[in-house]
Amino acid sequence: MDLQAGAAGWGLAAVRTGLFIDGEWQSGDGSISVVNPADGAVLAEVANGTPHHARLALDAAVRAQEAWGRMAPRARANLMHAAHRLMLEREDIIARTMTLESGKPLTESRAEFLLSADFLLWFAEQVAHLHGSYATSSQGGCRVVVAQQPVGPSLLITPWNFPLLMIVRKAGAALAAGCTTIIKTAQETPLTGALFTEILEEVGFPRGVVNLIHTNSSAPISDFLLRDPRLRKVSFTGSTRVGSQLLALGAENIVNCSMELGGDGPFVVLDDADVDLAVEQAIICKFRNAGQACVAANRIIVDRKVEGDFTERFVAKVKALTVGNGLDPVDVGPMISARQRDRLYDTLADLTRAGGEVLTGGRAIQRPGFFFEPTVVRFDGPNAVICNNELFAPIATIFGVDGVDEALDFANNSRYGLASYVFTRDLTRAVAFGERLEFGMVGINRGIMADPAAPFGGTKASGIGREAGHHGIYEFLEQKYMALTVGDLGVPA
Repeated sequence: MDLQAGAAGWGLAAVRTGLFIDGEWQSGDGSISVVNPADGAVLAEVANGTPHHARLALDAAVRAQEAWGRMAPRARANLMHAAHRLMLEREDIIARTMTLESGKPLTESRAEFLLSADFLLWFAEQVAHLHGSYATSSQGGCRVVVAQQPVGPSLLITPWNFPLLMIVRKAGAALAAGCTTIIKTAQETPLTGALFTEILEEVGFPRGVVNLIHTNSSAPISDFLLRDPRLRKVSFTGSTRVGSQLLALGAENIVNCSMELGGDGPFVVLDDADVDLAVEQAIICKFRNAGQACVAANRIIVDRKVEGDFTERFVAKVKALTVGNGLDPVDVGPMISARQRDRLYDTLADLTRAGGEVLTGGRAIQRPGFFFEPTVVRFDGPNAVICNNELFAPIATIFGVDGVDEALDFANNSRYGLASYVFTRDLTRAVAFGERLEFGMVGINRGIMADPAAPFGGTKASGIGREAGHHGIYEFLEQKYMALTVGDLGVPA
Protein backbone atom coordinates (compact mmCIF):
# COMPACT_ATOMS: atom_id res chain seq x y z
CA MET A 1 0.00 0.00 0.00
CA ASP A 2 1.62 3.26 -1.08
CA LEU A 3 0.85 6.95 -1.09
CA GLN A 4 1.96 8.09 -4.54
CA ALA A 5 4.11 11.15 -5.18
CA GLY A 6 2.34 14.34 -6.13
CA ALA A 7 -1.03 13.33 -4.69
CA ALA A 8 -3.19 16.45 -4.45
CA GLY A 9 -0.10 18.56 -4.97
CA TRP A 10 1.55 17.59 -1.68
CA GLY A 11 4.76 16.51 -3.38
CA LEU A 12 5.26 13.41 -1.26
CA ALA A 13 7.32 10.52 -2.50
CA ALA A 14 5.78 7.06 -2.14
CA VAL A 15 5.07 6.41 1.54
CA ARG A 16 4.21 2.92 2.71
CA THR A 17 0.75 2.85 4.25
CA GLY A 18 0.59 -0.81 5.28
CA LEU A 19 1.51 -2.59 8.48
CA PHE A 20 5.09 -3.89 8.68
CA ILE A 21 5.14 -7.35 10.25
CA ASP A 22 7.89 -9.97 10.07
CA GLY A 23 9.73 -8.13 7.32
CA GLU A 24 6.74 -7.58 5.03
CA TRP A 25 4.27 -4.76 4.39
CA GLN A 26 0.75 -6.04 4.89
CA SER A 27 -2.82 -4.84 4.59
CA GLY A 28 -4.95 -4.42 7.68
CA ASP A 29 -8.58 -4.63 8.67
CA GLY A 30 -9.93 -1.56 6.90
CA SER A 31 -8.12 1.76 6.91
CA ILE A 32 -7.52 4.97 8.87
CA SER A 33 -7.76 8.41 7.30
CA VAL A 34 -4.73 10.63 7.90
CA VAL A 35 -5.88 14.25 8.01
CA ASN A 36 -3.84 17.40 7.41
CA PRO A 37 -4.73 19.61 10.41
CA ALA A 38 -3.86 22.72 8.41
CA ASP A 39 -6.83 22.31 6.06
CA GLY A 40 -8.80 19.23 7.12
CA ALA A 41 -8.01 17.37 3.89
CA VAL A 42 -7.31 13.63 3.87
CA LEU A 43 -3.64 12.97 3.11
CA ALA A 44 -3.74 9.18 2.94
CA GLU A 45 -5.47 6.00 4.06
CA VAL A 46 -3.28 3.70 6.14
CA ALA A 47 -3.90 0.10 7.14
CA ASN A 48 -5.76 -0.44 10.39
CA GLY A 49 -4.23 -2.99 12.74
CA THR A 50 -6.16 -5.25 15.14
CA PRO A 51 -5.20 -7.64 17.95
CA HIS A 52 -4.77 -10.28 15.23
CA HIS A 53 -2.00 -8.20 13.66
CA ALA A 54 -0.55 -7.53 17.10
CA ARG A 55 -0.28 -11.27 17.67
CA LEU A 56 1.49 -11.73 14.33
CA ALA A 57 3.90 -8.93 15.22
CA LEU A 58 4.64 -10.42 18.64
CA ASP A 59 5.12 -13.87 17.10
CA ALA A 60 7.68 -12.36 14.73
CA ALA A 61 9.43 -10.41 17.49
CA VAL A 62 9.68 -13.52 19.67
CA ARG A 63 11.12 -15.61 16.83
CA ALA A 64 13.74 -12.95 16.07
CA GLN A 65 14.69 -12.14 19.67
CA GLU A 66 17.38 -14.73 20.39
CA ALA A 67 19.38 -14.12 17.23
CA TRP A 68 19.06 -10.33 17.49
CA GLY A 69 19.99 -10.30 21.16
CA ARG A 70 23.06 -12.46 20.52
CA MET A 71 24.22 -10.52 17.47
CA ALA A 72 27.66 -8.98 17.96
CA PRO A 73 27.38 -5.42 19.26
CA ARG A 74 29.43 -4.09 16.37
CA ALA A 75 27.09 -5.74 13.86
CA ARG A 76 24.06 -4.12 15.49
CA ALA A 77 25.88 -0.80 15.59
CA ASN A 78 26.77 -1.05 11.91
CA LEU A 79 23.11 -1.47 10.99
CA MET A 80 22.19 1.55 13.07
CA HIS A 81 24.95 3.67 11.50
CA ALA A 82 23.68 2.65 8.06
CA ALA A 83 20.16 3.69 9.09
CA HIS A 84 21.49 7.04 10.28
CA ARG A 85 23.20 7.70 6.94
CA LEU A 86 20.09 6.80 4.95
CA MET A 87 17.95 8.85 7.28
CA LEU A 88 20.04 11.96 6.56
CA GLU A 89 19.49 11.46 2.85
CA ARG A 90 15.72 11.59 3.37
CA GLU A 91 15.47 14.72 5.50
CA ASP A 92 13.23 16.61 3.08
CA ILE A 93 10.54 13.96 2.65
CA ILE A 94 10.48 13.09 6.35
CA ALA A 95 10.29 16.71 7.52
CA ARG A 96 7.62 17.56 4.96
CA THR A 97 5.56 14.51 5.94
CA MET A 98 5.78 15.48 9.61
CA THR A 99 4.44 18.94 8.81
CA LEU A 100 1.63 17.59 6.65
CA GLU A 101 0.30 15.12 9.19
CA SER A 102 1.07 16.93 12.48
CA GLY A 103 0.66 20.56 11.38
CA LYS A 104 3.85 21.86 12.97
CA PRO A 105 5.82 24.49 10.99
CA LEU A 106 8.40 23.07 8.61
CA THR A 107 11.21 24.75 10.56
CA GLU A 108 10.13 22.78 13.64
CA SER A 109 9.87 19.55 11.64
CA ARG A 110 13.41 20.04 10.36
CA ALA A 111 14.65 20.69 13.90
CA GLU A 112 12.88 17.54 15.11
CA PHE A 113 14.41 15.57 12.25
CA LEU A 114 17.95 16.70 13.06
CA LEU A 115 17.51 15.96 16.77
CA SER A 116 16.07 12.53 15.94
CA ALA A 117 19.03 11.77 13.70
CA ASP A 118 21.36 12.77 16.53
CA PHE A 119 19.53 10.38 18.86
CA LEU A 120 19.90 7.51 16.40
CA LEU A 121 23.62 8.26 16.05
CA TRP A 122 24.01 8.45 19.83
CA PHE A 123 22.46 5.03 20.35
CA ALA A 124 24.54 3.55 17.52
CA GLU A 125 27.67 4.84 19.23
CA GLN A 126 26.62 3.39 22.60
CA VAL A 127 26.09 -0.20 21.42
CA ALA A 128 29.72 -1.25 21.79
CA HIS A 129 29.99 0.33 25.25
CA LEU A 130 27.44 -1.66 27.21
CA HIS A 131 29.62 -3.17 29.89
CA GLY A 132 29.06 -5.65 32.69
CA SER A 133 31.34 -6.07 35.67
CA TYR A 134 33.68 -8.55 37.37
CA ALA A 135 34.48 -8.35 41.06
CA THR A 136 35.54 -10.41 44.07
CA SER A 137 32.67 -11.40 46.35
CA SER A 138 32.49 -9.87 49.82
CA GLN A 139 33.86 -13.03 51.46
CA GLY A 140 36.31 -13.78 48.68
CA GLY A 141 34.92 -17.23 47.94
CA CYS A 142 33.71 -16.48 44.41
CA ARG A 143 33.67 -13.90 41.70
CA VAL A 144 30.67 -11.68 41.01
CA VAL A 145 30.13 -11.57 37.27
CA VAL A 146 27.37 -9.22 36.07
CA ALA A 147 26.27 -9.26 32.43
CA GLN A 148 23.78 -6.99 30.63
CA GLN A 149 21.16 -8.84 28.61
CA PRO A 150 18.22 -7.59 26.50
CA VAL A 151 14.87 -7.41 28.28
CA GLY A 152 13.21 -8.98 25.24
CA PRO A 153 10.35 -8.18 22.85
CA SER A 154 9.28 -4.59 23.45
CA LEU A 155 6.13 -2.63 22.70
CA LEU A 156 6.85 1.01 21.88
CA ILE A 157 3.77 3.27 22.01
CA THR A 158 4.40 6.72 20.53
CA PRO A 159 2.41 10.00 20.47
CA TRP A 160 1.45 12.29 17.60
CA ASN A 161 3.08 15.52 18.77
CA PHE A 162 6.67 14.44 18.02
CA PRO A 163 6.06 11.61 15.54
CA LEU A 164 9.71 11.00 14.60
CA LEU A 165 11.59 11.89 17.79
CA MET A 166 9.53 9.63 20.02
CA ILE A 167 9.94 6.64 17.70
CA VAL A 168 13.68 7.11 17.28
CA ARG A 169 14.28 7.72 20.98
CA LYS A 170 12.49 4.50 21.92
CA ALA A 171 13.40 2.24 19.00
CA GLY A 172 17.01 3.45 18.94
CA ALA A 173 17.51 2.43 22.56
CA ALA A 174 15.63 -0.86 22.23
CA LEU A 175 17.45 -1.95 19.08
CA ALA A 176 20.83 -0.92 20.49
CA ALA A 177 20.14 -3.05 23.56
CA GLY A 178 19.29 -6.06 21.43
CA CYS A 179 15.52 -6.03 21.87
CA THR A 180 13.07 -6.77 19.09
CA THR A 181 10.30 -4.20 18.74
CA ILE A 182 6.64 -3.59 17.98
CA ILE A 183 6.12 0.09 17.23
CA LYS A 184 2.57 1.41 17.59
CA THR A 185 2.16 4.80 15.96
CA ALA A 186 -0.40 7.43 16.88
CA GLN A 187 -3.29 7.23 14.43
CA GLU A 188 -2.94 10.95 13.63
CA THR A 189 0.70 10.63 12.46
CA PRO A 190 1.43 7.16 11.06
CA LEU A 191 3.26 8.22 7.89
CA THR A 192 6.37 9.51 9.65
CA GLY A 193 6.70 6.21 11.48
CA ALA A 194 6.34 4.34 8.21
CA LEU A 195 9.16 6.35 6.62
CA PHE A 196 11.49 5.56 9.53
CA THR A 197 10.54 1.87 9.50
CA GLU A 198 11.21 1.69 5.77
CA ILE A 199 14.73 3.00 6.40
CA LEU A 200 15.38 0.22 8.91
CA GLU A 201 14.03 -2.32 6.43
CA GLU A 202 16.20 -1.04 3.58
CA VAL A 203 19.47 -1.13 5.52
CA GLY A 204 18.92 -4.77 6.41
CA PHE A 205 17.49 -5.14 9.90
CA PRO A 206 16.54 -8.85 10.15
CA ARG A 207 12.96 -10.01 9.77
CA GLY A 208 10.89 -9.67 12.90
CA VAL A 209 13.26 -7.26 14.65
CA VAL A 210 11.18 -4.21 13.70
CA ASN A 211 7.38 -4.39 13.43
CA LEU A 212 5.02 -1.46 12.84
CA ILE A 213 1.31 -1.25 13.63
CA HIS A 214 -1.16 1.56 12.99
CA THR A 215 -4.60 1.38 14.58
CA ASN A 216 -7.69 3.45 15.27
CA SER A 217 -8.34 1.44 18.43
CA SER A 218 -5.27 1.29 20.63
CA ALA A 219 -6.76 -0.21 23.79
CA PRO A 220 -7.53 -3.70 22.41
CA ILE A 221 -4.02 -4.02 20.96
CA SER A 222 -2.29 -2.86 24.17
CA ASP A 223 -4.56 -5.09 26.23
CA PHE A 224 -3.79 -8.12 24.08
CA LEU A 225 -0.04 -7.62 24.03
CA LEU A 226 0.36 -6.82 27.73
CA ARG A 227 -1.56 -9.95 28.67
CA ASP A 228 0.81 -12.12 26.64
CA PRO A 229 3.72 -13.24 28.86
CA ARG A 230 6.08 -13.22 25.88
CA LEU A 231 6.05 -9.41 25.82
CA ARG A 232 8.71 -8.26 28.26
CA LYS A 233 8.77 -4.48 27.93
CA VAL A 234 6.47 -1.53 27.22
CA SER A 235 7.69 2.01 26.66
CA PHE A 236 4.92 4.59 26.46
CA THR A 237 4.75 8.33 25.91
CA GLY A 238 1.37 9.93 26.46
CA SER A 239 -1.13 10.94 29.10
CA THR A 240 -0.86 9.99 32.75
CA ARG A 241 -4.35 8.48 32.58
CA VAL A 242 -3.42 6.04 29.81
CA GLY A 243 -0.02 5.36 31.37
CA SER A 244 -1.73 4.32 34.61
CA GLN A 245 -3.97 1.95 32.67
CA LEU A 246 -0.99 0.38 30.92
CA LEU A 247 0.83 -0.09 34.23
CA ALA A 248 -2.21 -1.90 35.59
CA LEU A 249 -2.38 -4.12 32.52
CA GLY A 250 1.31 -4.93 32.72
CA ALA A 251 1.15 -5.81 36.40
CA GLU A 252 -0.31 -9.27 35.80
CA ASN A 253 2.78 -10.42 33.88
CA ILE A 254 5.19 -8.08 35.71
CA VAL A 255 6.09 -6.36 32.42
CA ASN A 256 9.07 -4.02 32.54
CA CYS A 257 7.59 -0.51 32.06
CA SER A 258 8.96 2.89 31.07
CA MET A 259 6.48 5.76 31.15
CA GLU A 260 6.92 9.35 29.95
CA LEU A 261 3.64 10.94 30.93
CA GLY A 262 1.98 14.32 31.49
CA GLY A 263 3.76 17.49 32.52
CA ASP A 264 3.06 20.82 34.18
CA GLY A 265 6.11 22.84 33.11
CA PRO A 266 6.50 25.65 35.69
CA PHE A 267 8.58 28.38 34.03
CA VAL A 268 9.99 30.52 36.86
CA VAL A 269 11.39 34.01 36.29
CA LEU A 270 13.13 35.32 39.42
CA ASP A 271 13.66 38.99 40.18
CA ASP A 272 17.25 39.08 38.88
CA ALA A 273 16.53 37.30 35.59
CA ASP A 274 17.56 38.56 32.17
CA VAL A 275 14.02 39.53 31.14
CA ASP A 276 14.74 39.62 27.41
CA LEU A 277 16.21 36.12 27.55
CA ALA A 278 13.31 34.85 29.67
CA VAL A 279 10.76 36.26 27.22
CA GLU A 280 12.54 34.79 24.22
CA GLN A 281 12.80 31.35 25.80
CA ALA A 282 9.22 31.46 27.12
CA ILE A 283 7.92 32.06 23.60
CA ILE A 284 9.82 29.00 22.33
CA CYS A 285 8.96 26.83 25.33
CA LYS A 286 5.25 27.70 25.24
CA PHE A 287 4.35 28.01 21.56
CA ARG A 288 6.54 25.36 19.92
CA ASN A 289 4.23 22.83 18.27
CA ALA A 290 1.30 25.13 19.14
CA GLY A 291 1.87 24.37 22.81
CA GLN A 292 1.21 20.66 22.24
CA ALA A 293 4.25 19.36 24.14
CA CYS A 294 4.56 17.63 27.50
CA VAL A 295 7.53 19.87 28.37
CA ALA A 296 5.81 23.13 27.38
CA ALA A 297 5.64 26.03 29.84
CA ASN A 298 2.30 25.32 31.53
CA ARG A 299 2.59 28.00 34.22
CA ILE A 300 4.81 31.07 33.77
CA ILE A 301 5.62 32.19 37.32
CA VAL A 302 7.15 35.67 37.48
CA ASP A 303 8.44 37.67 40.45
CA ARG A 304 6.36 40.85 40.83
CA LYS A 305 9.50 42.98 40.65
CA VAL A 306 9.86 42.09 36.96
CA GLU A 307 6.35 40.88 36.15
CA GLY A 308 5.18 44.11 34.50
CA ASP A 309 8.24 44.32 32.26
CA PHE A 310 8.12 40.61 31.42
CA THR A 311 4.39 40.58 30.66
CA GLU A 312 4.54 43.66 28.42
CA ARG A 313 7.37 42.25 26.31
CA PHE A 314 5.92 38.74 26.26
CA VAL A 315 2.46 39.84 25.12
CA ALA A 316 4.00 42.02 22.38
CA LYS A 317 5.90 39.03 21.03
CA VAL A 318 2.84 36.78 21.23
CA LYS A 319 0.82 39.29 19.22
CA ALA A 320 3.53 39.24 16.55
CA LEU A 321 3.46 35.45 16.11
CA THR A 322 2.21 34.34 12.70
CA VAL A 323 -0.25 31.46 12.51
CA GLY A 324 -0.92 29.29 9.48
CA ASN A 325 -0.07 26.28 7.34
CA GLY A 326 3.26 24.86 8.45
CA LEU A 327 4.48 24.63 4.87
CA ASP A 328 4.45 28.45 4.81
CA PRO A 329 6.91 30.59 6.82
CA VAL A 330 4.83 30.77 10.01
CA ASP A 331 5.55 30.61 13.74
CA VAL A 332 2.58 28.55 14.94
CA GLY A 333 0.65 25.80 13.20
CA PRO A 334 -2.76 24.28 13.93
CA MET A 335 -4.02 22.11 16.73
CA ILE A 336 -3.94 18.42 15.81
CA SER A 337 -7.74 18.09 15.43
CA ALA A 338 -11.02 19.98 15.53
CA ARG A 339 -11.81 18.32 18.87
CA GLN A 340 -8.58 19.53 20.41
CA ARG A 341 -9.17 23.05 19.07
CA ASP A 342 -12.77 23.22 20.27
CA ARG A 343 -11.97 22.09 23.82
CA LEU A 344 -9.96 25.31 24.29
CA TYR A 345 -13.13 27.34 24.73
CA ASP A 346 -13.91 25.30 27.83
CA THR A 347 -10.30 25.67 28.95
CA LEU A 348 -10.47 29.45 28.66
CA ALA A 349 -13.80 29.53 30.44
CA ASP A 350 -12.23 27.63 33.35
CA LEU A 351 -9.27 30.03 33.45
CA THR A 352 -11.40 33.18 33.43
CA ARG A 353 -13.79 31.81 36.06
CA ALA A 354 -10.76 31.26 38.26
CA GLY A 355 -9.79 34.92 37.92
CA GLY A 356 -7.66 34.93 34.80
CA GLU A 357 -7.58 37.98 32.52
CA VAL A 358 -7.19 37.36 28.77
CA LEU A 359 -4.52 39.79 27.55
CA THR A 360 -4.49 38.67 23.92
CA GLY A 361 -5.99 35.94 21.74
CA GLY A 362 -8.71 33.62 22.98
CA ARG A 363 -10.47 32.62 19.77
CA ALA A 364 -10.35 30.03 17.04
CA ILE A 365 -9.19 31.39 13.69
CA GLN A 366 -11.92 31.24 11.09
CA ARG A 367 -10.20 29.47 8.22
CA PRO A 368 -9.87 25.88 7.02
CA GLY A 369 -7.92 23.77 9.48
CA PHE A 370 -7.80 23.64 13.27
CA PHE A 371 -6.19 26.95 14.24
CA PHE A 372 -6.40 28.86 17.52
CA GLU A 373 -4.96 32.26 18.33
CA PRO A 374 -1.84 32.37 20.51
CA THR A 375 -3.32 33.43 23.83
CA VAL A 376 -2.07 34.94 27.09
CA VAL A 377 -4.00 34.79 30.38
CA ARG A 378 -2.73 36.62 33.46
CA PHE A 379 -3.45 35.81 37.11
CA ASP A 380 -2.71 38.25 39.90
CA GLY A 381 -1.14 35.58 42.06
CA PRO A 382 -0.70 31.83 42.57
CA ASN A 383 -3.82 29.96 41.52
CA ALA A 384 -4.30 26.19 41.49
CA VAL A 385 -6.60 26.17 38.44
CA ILE A 386 -4.04 24.40 36.22
CA CYS A 387 -1.52 23.04 38.72
CA ASN A 388 -2.58 19.50 37.84
CA ASN A 389 -3.85 19.98 34.30
CA GLU A 390 -1.82 20.21 31.12
CA LEU A 391 -2.99 22.99 28.83
CA PHE A 392 -1.45 21.31 25.77
CA ALA A 393 -2.43 24.36 23.72
CA PRO A 394 -1.16 27.76 22.50
CA ILE A 395 -2.37 29.33 25.75
CA ALA A 396 0.18 30.90 28.08
CA THR A 397 -0.69 31.65 31.70
CA ILE A 398 1.27 34.19 33.78
CA PHE A 399 1.19 34.23 37.58
CA GLY A 400 2.72 36.99 39.71
CA VAL A 401 4.52 35.89 42.89
CA ASP A 402 6.28 37.57 45.79
CA GLY A 403 9.81 36.29 46.14
CA VAL A 404 11.71 33.04 45.79
CA ASP A 405 9.86 31.02 48.44
CA GLU A 406 6.42 31.69 46.96
CA ALA A 407 7.73 30.93 43.47
CA LEU A 408 9.17 27.60 44.60
CA ASP A 409 6.10 26.58 46.59
CA PHE A 410 3.78 27.36 43.69
CA ALA A 411 6.05 25.62 41.15
CA ASN A 412 6.05 22.43 43.22
CA ASN A 413 2.29 22.52 43.82
CA SER A 414 1.56 19.86 41.21
CA ARG A 415 1.10 16.12 40.91
CA TYR A 416 3.35 16.26 37.85
CA GLY A 417 7.13 16.33 37.82
CA LEU A 418 8.45 16.31 34.27
CA ALA A 419 10.11 19.54 33.05
CA SER A 420 10.65 22.82 34.89
CA TYR A 421 12.53 26.02 34.16
CA VAL A 422 14.19 28.76 36.19
CA PHE A 423 15.68 32.07 35.05
CA THR A 424 18.19 33.95 37.20
CA ARG A 425 21.59 35.59 36.69
CA ASP A 426 22.93 34.04 39.92
CA LEU A 427 24.46 30.58 39.38
CA THR A 428 24.38 29.69 43.07
CA ARG A 429 20.73 30.67 43.26
CA ALA A 430 19.97 28.69 40.08
CA VAL A 431 21.48 25.49 41.45
CA ALA A 432 19.84 25.87 44.86
CA PHE A 433 16.43 26.55 43.29
CA GLY A 434 16.86 23.79 40.71
CA GLU A 435 17.72 21.20 43.34
CA ARG A 436 14.52 21.98 45.24
CA LEU A 437 12.25 21.77 42.19
CA GLU A 438 10.40 18.44 42.35
CA PHE A 439 10.86 17.68 38.67
CA GLY A 440 12.96 15.22 36.69
CA MET A 441 14.42 17.96 34.48
CA VAL A 442 15.32 21.59 35.10
CA GLY A 443 16.20 24.08 32.37
CA ILE A 444 18.34 26.89 33.74
CA ASN A 445 18.09 30.02 31.59
CA ARG A 446 16.86 27.92 28.66
CA GLY A 447 13.50 26.66 27.46
CA ILE A 448 14.64 23.65 25.40
CA MET A 449 16.43 20.72 27.04
CA ALA A 450 16.18 17.57 24.88
CA ASP A 451 19.60 16.17 24.06
CA PRO A 452 20.81 12.64 23.18
CA ALA A 453 23.31 12.74 26.04
CA ALA A 454 20.75 13.71 28.70
CA PRO A 455 18.35 11.45 30.65
CA PHE A 456 14.82 12.53 29.71
CA GLY A 457 12.00 11.75 32.13
CA GLY A 458 10.01 12.80 35.15
CA THR A 459 8.96 12.09 38.71
CA LYS A 460 5.59 11.71 40.46
CA ALA A 461 2.70 11.37 37.98
CA SER A 462 4.99 12.25 35.08
CA GLY A 463 6.41 8.80 34.69
CA ILE A 464 8.89 6.05 35.41
CA GLY A 465 12.35 5.61 33.91
CA ARG A 466 14.49 7.70 31.60
CA GLU A 467 15.02 7.94 27.86
CA ALA A 468 18.36 8.80 26.22
CA GLY A 469 21.63 9.61 27.89
CA HIS A 470 23.74 6.75 29.19
CA HIS A 471 20.61 5.53 30.96
CA GLY A 472 18.36 5.13 27.92
CA ILE A 473 19.66 1.81 26.65
CA TYR A 474 19.78 0.33 30.15
CA GLU A 475 15.99 0.74 30.31
CA PHE A 476 15.96 -2.14 27.79
CA LEU A 477 18.60 -4.27 29.54
CA GLU A 478 18.48 -6.51 32.59
CA GLN A 479 21.39 -7.48 34.78
CA LYS A 480 22.30 -11.12 35.08
CA TYR A 481 24.49 -12.05 38.05
CA MET A 482 26.65 -15.19 37.85
CA ALA A 483 28.54 -16.42 40.91
CA LEU A 484 31.79 -17.96 39.71
CA THR A 485 33.63 -20.28 42.07
CA VAL A 486 37.37 -19.80 41.94
CA GLY A 487 39.46 -22.49 43.62
CA ASP A 488 43.19 -22.94 44.24
CA LEU A 489 45.45 -23.50 41.27
CA GLY A 490 46.70 -26.71 42.83
CA VAL A 491 50.31 -25.65 42.34
CA PRO A 492 52.61 -26.58 45.25
CA ALA A 493 54.03 -23.67 47.16
